[in-house]
Amino acid sequence: MPTIRIRMTGSRDNADTLLTILHGIDGIEHVEEIDDPALNMRDEFDYSELTDDSSGELFLIEVRAADHLHADAVHAVAEVEAGQLGVVVEFVDEF
Repeated sequence: MPTIRIRMTGSRDNADTLLTILHGIDGIEHVEEIDDPALNMRDEFDYSELTDDSSGELFLIEVRAADHLHADAVHAVAEVEAGQLGVVVEFVDEF
């Protein structure tokens, strides 16, 4: 069973939309947003001084597909939806 890991940068609403759409693909066994506490930790750098802080939040999404054909569908749908939502998706081997 292939596992697809997606890092998405965008808004909470965009993440919810993508999660809902991924749930709707036939042959998908599991869709889950991964909560990584390390993403919420900030180092000593002061991010409030940045001029552009509108890049969005980072969301980690894990999808398990029935087979490689359905995994390919997840990639295609996520890329198309990202384009429509104006967000960035990246497919990674590990979070």
